[in-house]
This record gives sequence, C-alpha cells and structure tokens, in this order.
Amino acid sequence: MARTRHREPPLPEPPDQERRPRTIELHLIRSPHAGDSRMWNGPDEERPFSRSGRKQVDRLARHLEQLHLRPDVIVCSPRVRAMQTAEPLVARLKLHALEDYRLAEELDLGHLEAILDMSGDPRRAILVGHDPAFSRLTALLVGSPWFHLPNGALVRIDISRPLTPGGGTLRWLLPPDLLKADR
Repeated sequence: MARTRHREPPLPEPPDQERRPRTIELHLIRSPHAGDSRMWNGPDEERPFSRSGRKQVDRLARHLEQLHLRPDVIVCSPRVRAMQTAEPLVARLKLHALEDYRLAEELDLGHLEAILDMSGDPRRAILVGHDPAFSRLTALLVGSPWFHLPNGALVRIDISRPLTPGGGTLRWLLPPDLLKADR
C-alpha cells in the first residue's frame, strides 16, 4: 500500500478571518473485527484483524467502489488493523493513503482540524481508526451524549469547518453486516 507518514507537529492554524466556513463529507471507518486478543501474544496495536474482519473490509471497499465514492484523501492510523483496512480501499478507489499517528489516539476537534489541514484540506475525506476514539469523535461531531460505532462500520458526517461540537449532521451509518457476502 502506498502511504505517506505524517509525524511532524501540526502547522499553526491560519487566523480566523482566513477560515471560511464550508461543508465537508467526513467518512469514519472503524477497523473491522480483530482476532481473539487472548490468542495474540504481541502488542494490541500490532494485532491483525480476523478472517471475518478481512471479509468485512473487502465487502466495504467493493461497496464504496460501486457507489462511485470519490474521496479526496484516505488517512489511516499507523496500527496494523487500520492499515489493513485502508489497503483494499486504496486499491479499489485508486488513491494513496496517508498515515497519521493521531488517528491511533484519542481525538479532539483540534487534532481532527490539523489532520484535515495536513491532508490537503479535503472536501471529502475517509479516516480509518479505532475505538473508543471514533465512537467518541462521532458523538462529539453530531452532538450526541453517546454513540457506538461497530467494528468495520462506516459513518458519514457532513460538517462545516471550522469544526464545532455538535456541528455535524449524521447522514448515514453503514454497519458491516448490512453488506451481503458474495454468493
């Protein structure tokens, strides 16, 4: 998978008068089902996903290709499951993935703004990461006290930048079991 690492500190934000509000489509993908943690001896961030997780992400990538989704960027956590999730998306959507360590950590709106800025200020972005950070981020963006993003799920949130708590609109949630396996 072609990817670019972003490990440098975020650039300073431009003054408020230079930031014009505009709506973006933000797609968050939680990494799919992983193998049994009791059967894994290494660090959790290196644990790959299971066979069912592989099927989940392959179906999701195929579905997004069939929808003709054309994101400007895919940004993923450096953890193994997120990179494994991004690989079929990169192949089917014919994009490169950027890798950003902040997607492996707890996220706030400042981190998300910096990630979007450093990935070219996209109008349509796919971010691949983990829980509990992605469920909490979804709740924060749509103004909900709680949100659960299932393993392998994709959520689309339309939100204006600069980002504000509760400023997003949840357009759809696609749980992995909604996508049918090939017959």
